[in-house]
Amino acid sequence: MKEGLIAAIDCGTQSARVLLFDCKGNLVAKMKSEFEPYVSAHPGWAEQNPEVYFDAICQACNELALSAPEEWSRIIGVVLTTQRDTCVPVDKDGNALRPAIVWLDQRMAECDKPYPLVYRLGFGAVGMLESAELTRKKCKSQWISENEPDVWEKMDKYLLLSGWLNHRLTGNMADSTANQIGHIPFNYKHKRWPVSKLDYRWYMTGLSRRHLPKLVRPADVIGTITPEASEATGFPVGTRVYAGGSDKGCETLGTGCLDPSSACISLGTMATLQVTTEKYMEPIKFMPAYPAVVPGRFNPEIQIYRGYWMINWFKQEFGHREELIARERGVAPEVVLNELLDETPPGSMGLMLQPYWGAGLKIPEARGAVIGFGDIHTRAHIYRSIVEGIAYALRDAADRVERVSGTKIERIMISGGGSQADSICQITADVFNRPVLRGETYEGSGLGAAIIGFCGAGCYSTFDEAVANMVEYEARFNPDPANVEIYDKLYRRIYKKMYARLKPLYEDMRTITGYPE
Repeated sequence: MKEGLIAAIDCGTQSARVLLFDCKGNLVAKMKSEFEPYVSAHPGWAEQNPEVYFDAICQACNELALSAPEEWSRIIGVVLTTQRDTCVPVDKDGNALRPAIVWLDQRMAECDKPYPLVYRLGFGAVGMLESAELTRKKCKSQWISENEPDVWEKMDKYLLLSGWLNHRLTGNMADSTANQIGHIPFNYKHKRWPVSKLDYRWYMTGLSRRHLPKLVRPADVIGTITPEASEATGFPVGTRVYAGGSDKGCETLGTGCLDPSSACISLGTMATLQVTTEKYMEPIKFMPAYPAVVPGRFNPEIQIYRGYWMINWFKQEFGHREELIARERGVAPEVVLNELLDETPPGSMGLMLQPYWGAGLKIPEARGAVIGFGDIHTRAHIYRSIVEGIAYALRDAADRVERVSGTKIERIMISGGGSQADSICQITADVFNRPVLRGETYEGSGLGAAIIGFCGAGCYSTFDEAVANMVEYEARFNPDPANVEIYDKLYRRIYKKMYARLKPLYEDMRTITGYPE
């Protein structure tokens, strides 16, 4: 069995990748199929035909089978990892009733009818009434029930993208507990659907138990490849599909974070900091810890909503010169952009950025801010301040995690698009004053999915054993003491005070302009 390979399917926001790993964590073959991240029929909407995801997976599978037939013949199992909080309402046969609503979608339900008094009193007592109302409005299930009653009436199951793809592969309406991350009525602490009919989650989402799939623990068999799926993908009929986990959860596992002394930073569209714990804990009060892909453990997480999307924002708005240079040199624009980091000193010559480009539930009035502008500053300083600002926000997240876990974070494992730049990894090490380790493979989520598969297939008896054998690091970035001193002063004496000082202004802006809602 150890000669076999696990096929990890990583379906993200812009592409689907099929990755073949061996039991030592080596990526032996891969194929990628790209697609448009979403279509937008109205401002703020983000939708996608779910068949686009499945077609991309099938295309990648078939191309990989042709390009690496020997490796393809060694597949012993399939594991799926996907983007989070993308929903697909389906009928009793599993057919999508409307386009998937992608996690980037910003529409909100009206929810004119207030929460029942008992819930309002409960949320009000802990200072979460506004957040609870906002969460209910963000539930796409509520929006569908209000605006598409025909879809709501026909809906048999309300699936996340992972559940829909599992159904396409196996025919089963089932999903992993480690995928249940989104605006759904999931009890994160107990990793199950709510037991009581009076649980507030039912009212918040408008869903009932009959709308939801069967839950399966990670690494357990969720089903086998059906004849229809075999014809579409090329996987042999009967190949086991093991319950996987979300992209961020698999990424945390794939970088080797198994306890709270290590933190995984993912520098993706949404930047996140996660640790793995055996005890349920909430770094931000009333914001749940997510179910880890390691059974019995949790992933407390703090999100920087727009994260490294801000790099794309900068590129589109200010990076035309770098794009032209990149085209002439035949390299990615990010390569040229990251050279700007070498032209500027730590601290961006007094330019400080607060990366609240997307308001959070606990700070709904927040906005982004840049302070310290002077005539000495250039686009290069702005770019560096973005990278540093995200690092400050993630350090603040680490401080919160340490307070609730009681464990010092000793090292940072870094992954995601931004981690490919040495300069960004070094800035992260300097801001955190901790060593930063970068995995041997860029495909951290895929490696995490493969680890799950090899545990499910019995190649390893524990996840800890699998990680010890499958996760390697190709680079280590140690903090530079001189830079650490600068960043620590800026973080403690300026960044940590920015939000409190600017909050009254954010609230006035919200009152005057109505944004953010």
